[in-house]
Parts: sequence; structure tokens; C-alpha cells
Amino acid sequence: MKQLGSDAILAILDDCCDAFTFPMLDNGYVYLAATRLSVFRSDNDWALVIEVFGFSPRAGLPDTHIHTFASHLHNRDTPARYVSAEAYENYLRNNPNNESRFVYPISDGDWQDPDDLELVAEDARTVIVRGQPRPIPSRHEFARYGISLTDPSRVRVFELSRFLAGALRDDVLGTREERRVSVLPEMSQILQLEDWNHPNVVDDKSRPSGSPTFLQLAEVLSTGRTDRYEPTSSPNTHWRNWPDGGTL
Repeated sequence: MKQLGSDAILAILDDCCDAFTFPMLDNGYVYLAATRLSVFRSDNDWALVIEVFGFSPRAGLPDTHIHTFASHLHNRDTPARYVSAEAYENYLRNNPNNESRFVYPISDGDWQDPDDLELVAEDARTVIVRGQPRPIPSRHEFARYGISLTDPSRVRVFELSRFLAGALRDDVLGTREERRVSVLPEMSQILQLEDWNHPNVVDDKSRPSGSPTFLQLAEVLSTGRTDRYEPTSSPNTHWRNWPDGGTL
């Protein structure tokens, strides 16, 4: 099977933007905390994975959203997860080159205020991250990662999430296995970015096909040559660059 060209890859990513399945870093429902991008390839296929760790008050618990875009996807949903054969066919038809999975690196527990899950409990001392107890930071420790508490008397869950993203980045983002959950097993990872310049896709005119970052990444995916990625724009994936995230 012939590799898709860069234009076809960009068209897929643009289509995902139009379908609201491409990461929007200022998503009004999610307080952004950390991101990572990984590129995979084989002789016949390509995949692009973007991890987004953050906190949605509607979800109740911080999570890592693993977005996978690929020529062919692995480990797709089974028909049993859908109420009808028609619903399953709609899932496949509407998501031909993208998959969405969630992982929860932070366990639920009494570290959250039971009366308001957006707040850390006043008496909380630890939080469980990847099965390990981690101390809740003191108020002054948040400044180490550029976090100004909204209310110095109470820590919000999104503020704790951002602290943990700074202090325990590899723990809150996906593991190798989680990152590859929808990637064909025969693919090799050829590039990983801890930061990059991401398009502001809330703007209908801002799409991957117009982003210098994704124009270059499409070339990497098409050719397998990692030297095609030579960033010319400053990275903007840190949460401080997306102040509208989580504010709805």
C-alpha cells in the first residue's frame, strides 16, 4: 500500500477540525495542563498522536485524552458497544481516520471536596498518581510552576492538575502503551514533541493545513524524514497560552 502524501494527510486533519475531533487547546470545557505529540510510521501507514492532560469540571476527574489520527487505526470500538448495527456503522463512517481514548492517571478519592469536585479538600494531604501517593503541595509551591491560585484559601483541582503536570509530567501523560492504544503494532515512533506551535482551531480559518508545524509534520509522516520538522514558530502548547480553556 502506498503511503498517503502530505496533502492527503493534511486534508484528514482538516476534516477532523471540521468535525471537532482535532484538539482545541482552549477548549472552554477543559482546563489545559499538559500536552505531548508523537509521530509513528511504517512502510505502509502513518499515525499522529496528541495527548492532552487537563481537568473538565463536567467529567469530575482529571484525565488524559489521547487523540489518534492515522491512515489505519488499531483497536477500534467493537459493535457490542453500540445500541445497533446502524450506530456502529455511523461511528466508523464518521471517524474513519481518528480515534479518541481517555486514561485517568489520578485516582478518585477523598482528596477532592465531596461538596464541590472543582476544589481540593481542605484536609487533603496526598493524591494518588499512577498508584503512588503524592503530597498535596503547600500554597507557596504552586508559584514554582507559574501557578497563581484563584483563591489562596482554597486550591482548585485544575490548579493541582497543572502543578502535577509540572512536577510529574511523565506520570500524568500517557504511558508508551496508552500512547499507542490506537496505533498499528507494526508502526515505529520516529518523533516526539514536548511542545510545538498549535493552531488556534477555534478559528474556522485556522487549520492544520495552514499551520507551519503541521505542514512540516505532514512531510515527516509522508516521507519518514524527521529532518523535515524544523520549527519556525515559537511553541505555544503551555497552558498559560490558552487562558480561555475551562472557562465555560
